Amino acid sequence: MSQTVSLIRSAALSDVAQYAYAATAPAEARLIFFAGACPLDLDGRTVGAGDYAAQAGKAMENLALALKAAGAQLENVLSTRVLVASSNQSDLVEAWTVIRKAFGGHDVPSTLMGVTVLGYTNQLVEIEAVAAVID
Repeated sequence: MSQTVSLIRSAALSDVAQYAYAATAPAEARLIFFAGACPLDLDGRTVGAGDYAAQAGKAMENLALALKAAGAQLENVLSTRVLVASSNQSDLVEAWTVIRKAFGGHDVPSTLMGVTVLGYTNQLVEIEAVAAVID
């Protein structure tokens, strides 16, 4: 786990959630706010049309690249918001399973939500993130 980000859990809250309920960063940390990572290839085409898991995987790959460009890595993420274009809980869980696995032991606080539509043709998944690093 990153020394910059501290994940917070509480015995007073359900342990059913597969993520910490909060995260903190020291005052000297630089916060980085990321636009939603989308499942797009280098040519701007949506990857994995109709496949929630494939799109979640590509969005995580793109998030990792954006983090690297900002001098951060997955362990520096303070929180995420995962948007899934579906009203079916099973579709949200399918995307979340891929995202959760990519974060590994860094069970970052997250919000998972179903939405009506996302910005790109055939897009099903988008991942917003906030990270903290100490330069």
